[in-house]
Formats: sequence, C-alpha cells, structure tokens
Amino acid sequence: MKYQKLGRTNLKVSRIGLGTMTWGLQNTQEQGFEQMDYALNQGINLFDTAEMYAIPPSDKTYGTTETIIGNWFASRQTRDKVILATKIAGPGLSWIRNGEMINKKNLLLALEGSLKRLQTDYIDLYQLHWPNRDSYHFGKTWNYAPRFDIKQQTDNFLEVLQTLQTLVQYGKIRHFGLSNETAWGISKWLQLAQQHDLPRVVSIQNEYSLLCRHFESDLSEIALNEDCGLLAWSPLCRGMISGKYLNGARPEGARLTIETRKEHRIQPMSDAAIVRYIKLAKENDLDVNQMAIAFVNSQPFVTSTLIGATNMTQLKTNIDAIDLHLSDDIKTEIETIRRDYPAPF
Repeated sequence: MKYQKLGRTNLKVSRIGLGTMTWGLQNTQEQGFEQMDYALNQGINLFDTAEMYAIPPSDKTYGTTETIIGNWFASRQTRDKVILATKIAGPGLSWIRNGEMINKKNLLLALEGSLKRLQTDYIDLYQLHWPNRDSYHFGKTWNYAPRFDIKQQTDNFLEVLQTLQTLVQYGKIRHFGLSNETAWGISKWLQLAQQHDLPRVVSIQNEYSLLCRHFESDLSEIALNEDCGLLAWSPLCRGMISGKYLNGARPEGARLTIETRKEHRIQPMSDAAIVRYIKLAKENDLDVNQMAIAFVNSQPFVTSTLIGATNMTQLKTNIDAIDLHLSDDIKTEIETIRRDYPAPF
C-alpha cells in the first residue's frame, strides 16, 4: 500500500480508502467484517463512513453502517489501527434531526450519535456531508444557480468552526473535512479559519471518476495549493464503469437495481463513454475497474481514492489497482475519450 499525508496534519492515510456504505443493506455485518479484516491486512488504514449510511438512505438503515464498524472495533480491538472518517448529514432528510441544517446544536447531537454507534471516543476526520446551501452536486450540474445570503452563510460557517474547535479541544475529533463542496465554499471555510484561528479544512470529499471530472476545473487548484486534497468518492461511478448497467441492464442486488432515488448518471452519452473506456482497457489487457481507479489515484490533487464493494472479488480487484501504473499512451487515450464525452451526465 502507498500512503499520503492528510492535509497539513501528521496523519498518513492509505492511497486507497475503504468505503463502507453498503454494509447494513447490500452487505451483512459478517460481510462487512470480512471486508474490513481484508482491507486492514492489505495496508488500508482509512475507513470512510457516514451517519446517513447504509445506502440508499432511509429511516430503516440510518446508522447501521456505523454500528457495524463499531461492532468490528469491539470484536477486533483495532481502533488504533484505523484512521476513521465519518460525516454529519446536511439538511433535507426528515428522519435525521427533522432534516435540519448543520449548526452547533446538530453537530453536537450528530457527533455523540456517531461516537456511540462506532464505539469510540474520537473521530479522526469529521466531515460535513453536504452544505447547508445548495450546490452543483447530486445531478444539479446543469441547473445550479447559487442563491444564498452571504452574511447568513458566513455566520453559520463561524458557528460550525467554533463548535468544531471545542470538539477538537475535548479530544472528540482530530480534524475536519468537507464533502460535496464548491470552490467558493472551501475558500470561505479556509478564509474564516485563518482569520479567526479556527480549525482548518484538511480534505474535501467530492465525486471524481473518468466520467465525472468537475473537480479539475477549479477545486483541484485549491486542493493542491491549500494542502486540502481530494478524497475521491465513486471512482467507478457507482459501478457503471464496469459496464454491468449497459443497455439498461440491472443485475439482481446491484447498487442501481435497488436504488430508490433517480439516477442522473444513466445517459446515452454515459453508456457511449463507458463502451470506449472498456475497449481501451481490453486493448491494453487491463481490468477497466482497475484502470479507472488507477486514473483517479494518479491525479496530484487526490489524497485517497475511496473504493466500495459488495463482494470480496470486487474488493480485492479494487485494492490491487494500487499497483497499476498507467502508461502515457493510455493517459493520452483517456483524454481523447474525455474530449469526445466531456460531461456525459
């Protein structure tokens, strides 16, 4: 395994991180335990979860993934071997604190709930799952029009940062990160932290893959120059890059088969791009999933690529991508495909 420094902290995280959101719905606790055992044995030390999981989100599965991880910690006595990242849910989910925004009150409630479920005294990386205001994530790329009160947002940012500082002082969290943020958002968080001597963002967890490269145009510059690297989620674009959903296929038990929310990524251009990437991988005797993960991991602004799997074959294949180095010729072909399909969804 390879490792990289997390922001300006003294933590070194594995370049492949273990995503966990299927445990508690698609995967049983026993299967989650098996994945964690194997990942830890392969040198993965970054485990990423969220209070909202398992996915698809519902009141019935809320908190189940954290509970499974907590039971694993208790069973294996491995808490000190893991850099644990979790997230507070943003507004909009009625079964989580009545869908309220992230603020001091809800931060304290959310963290205590996560600590209890995870059976730990502290979180290494506590992340804001999505902003209180709107953003261009989750399928809103083409109709996003930022409208918010800057003073109101700034006051909320300060309240959150001051609360996080207290939690750091109490030893309940070590560092904090953002997720599904914009360039303006992360810049504002960094600015206020510097002005008021408050905790600094150490990472940003946004979607990034061969099919979703929005991060590059503005956020990559911030990530590199502000030491706030990307924790890339969905490097296989919800498994679409494997080709298993082409031509409308819905394998039994697969992620998009059981998804309850509208899937904006399924588009004719997405399928066309996937076919090209699969062809490129075959021509070079590569597994397309490993090629996709290796591409993400090769980006200088990426701190760790978060993988997820529903079976051990997938997990082993994804982890083994750490050893794959893409040639310049393959990278050139990837850019050719991107120019043909710059924004497939």
